[in-house]
Amino acid sequence: MHVLHVLGTRRDFLKAAPVVAALRRRRVRQTLVHTGQPQHGAVPEDLLQAFDLPEPRFNLAVGSGTHAWQTAEIMSRLEPVALRIEPDLVLVYGDVNSTVAAALAASKLGLRVGHVDAGLRSFDRTLPEEVNRVVTDQISDLLFTSSAEAGGNLARESVPAERVHQIGNVTIDTLVRLLPQALAKRDAAGTIGLNGHRYALVTLHRPYNVDDEGRLAGMLDVLGEFSRHMIVVFSVTPRTAQRIRTVGPVPPDLRLVEPMGYVDFLSLEARATVAITDSGSIQDETTFLAVPCVTVWPATERHETVTMGSNTVVADATGVRAELERVLAGEGKTGSVPPLWDGCAAERLAAVVCR
Repeated sequence: MHVLHVLGTRRDFLKAAPVVAALRRRRVRQTLVHTGQPQHGAVPEDLLQAFDLPEPRFNLAVGSGTHAWQTAEIMSRLEPVALRIEPDLVLVYGDVNSTVAAALAASKLGLRVGHVDAGLRSFDRTLPEEVNRVVTDQISDLLFTSSAEAGGNLARESVPAERVHQIGNVTIDTLVRLLPQALAKRDAAGTIGLNGHRYALVTLHRPYNVDDEGRLAGMLDVLGEFSRHMIVVFSVTPRTAQRIRTVGPVPPDLRLVEPMGYVDFLSLEARATVAITDSGSIQDETTFLAVPCVTVWPATERHETVTMGSNTVVADATGVRAELERVLAGEGKTGSVPPLWDGCAAERLAAVVCR
C-alpha cells in the first residue's frame, strides 16, 4: 500500500504527523507533498523532528493568491506528482484550499481520497472553508470524523455510512505526544517574563479579524484595556503584524511576540489563563487543556468545543470584552474533553486504512 499525504498549512502538519507515524508503524509506504499554500509557509521542522518524520518529497511552492487561482494552481501542480506516484490512497486534511484542490485532482484521476477532519460544519456558506469542507466530503471515499456530530452532518448530506469512521481528533494526538515536553519547558515563558504571572494568549490571523481596520483597532483597544489587569501576549504572524502597523500605535502594555515552534507555543497555551483566537486547532487544544478560549469568528465548525469544551464563540471586540470580564471574575469556562480525544485517533485511522 502507498499513501500520499497532501499538506498545505502548518495546521495540516499538526494533524498529519501522528497519522504518518501510525501508518509507518504498520509498514505502509508513504509520500508527503507540501503545497506551499501560505506565502511564507515553511515546513514546520519542529514537528518533523518530534515525530521523526521525513521532509516532504515534493514542494509545489504555490504561494498566496485568490481562492480560484490557488486551488487551480495546486491541482495542476499536484496532478503530475500523483500520476508519477500512483498512490492507493490520497489523504487530505482540514479545510484549506490545498484540501479541496488535492481531493478534486485525485478524484478526477480515479484515486481514492481520505479526508481527515471530515463532517465539520459552521453552516455558513459565505466562508470559503465551509465550501471546501462540503465539496471535499462529497468526493471522498474515506471520511474520518472527530465527533458523532460530524458524522450526523455527513448523514444529513447523504454520505454513505460505510464511508464514515469516527476516530477522534488527530490534533489532540500531537498535543498528547508533546505535552510532557512542553510542560517541562520554561524558556518561552521566561523570555517573555511570564513565569509566576497570569496571562492571556492571543492569536489572530484570519482576514475577518485583521483585514478590517476598524475591527482590528477595536480588538487592540480591548486587549490593551485588559492588559491593565493581566499580561496579554499576542503571537503575531508577519501578515498580522503588517496589518497592526496600519491601524496605529499598539497599546503600551500589549506584548507582541513572533510566532514560535509548536512545543514552545504549547508550553504557553497550557499555562494560560485564557486564550483569544481565530484558530481551529487552538479551539481543540484549549478544550483538551481545560483553558478558557474565546474564539473571534462568525461561527465555529467545532461545535463540541462549545457544547462540551472550554470554547466560547463571539463575533467582535464587544463579545471579547464580555468574556474577558468573566475570566477576571473567576468564571472562565473549562468544560470537559469530548469522547475519543484521547491521543489514539491516528491509530484508529491507520487501522481503518489498512483494513
